[in-house]
Amino acid sequence: MKVLLFNGSCNRNGCTYTALKEVSDTLNSQGIETEIIQLGNKPIRDCIGCGGCRNMTEGKCVFSDDIVNEVIEKAKTADGFIFGSPVYYAHPAGRLLSFMDRLFYAASDVLAFKPAAAVVSARRAGTTVSLDAITKHFTINNMPVISSNYWPMVHGGQNKPDDVKQDIEGLQIMRTLGLNMAWILKCIELGKQSGINRPQIEDKIWTNFIR
Repeated sequence: MKVLLFNGSCNRNGCTYTALKEVSDTLNSQGIETEIIQLGNKPIRDCIGCGGCRNMTEGKCVFSDDIVNEVIEKAKTADGFIFGSPVYYAHPAGRLLSFMDRLFYAASDVLAFKPAAAVVSARRAGTTVSLDAITKHFTINNMPVISSNYWPMVHGGQNKPDDVKQDIEGLQIMRTLGLNMAWILKCIELGKQSGINRPQIEDKIWTNFIR
């Protein structure tokens, strides 16, 4: 089993990475393979709602000049996902949201029914709003949301990972998140072995609120 963890910060080894690494190490201790994917500091395009991923490129984004399509391929064989972000102006990093919008629009079938979690890092405030913005991607796509013993956040100064290492409650939240993710993944695997498969859902019904 494998979990992909996404670092939405421009800082490769900053506060967000420190939180994700704590989760990753815990997953590894439970026999779960992990990969932390750095989104980098180059521009990531927004989704333009063209529908090309569904009509022309068969589950790939029409834009191929950034990391999105590479991640779609990795996601096909992954079992769970964790999306991490710093908090900017009480919201997640714009690059992470652009990345997630395109990933979920192009590859919703690849992600569906696989557990996911959000992790955020802030100097002070804006954490719960940011968690909500990230988590909404999961709850629109039939994905189990993994929780912890508190909202999954850590606190530190601007790009000061040593501050995060002093947030002993935050680090415990990350470890608990990792344990919970590992437990759910193992339960899903045992379910499959017992013949319990993902639900067969109805075709989506679309309505517009226009009279």
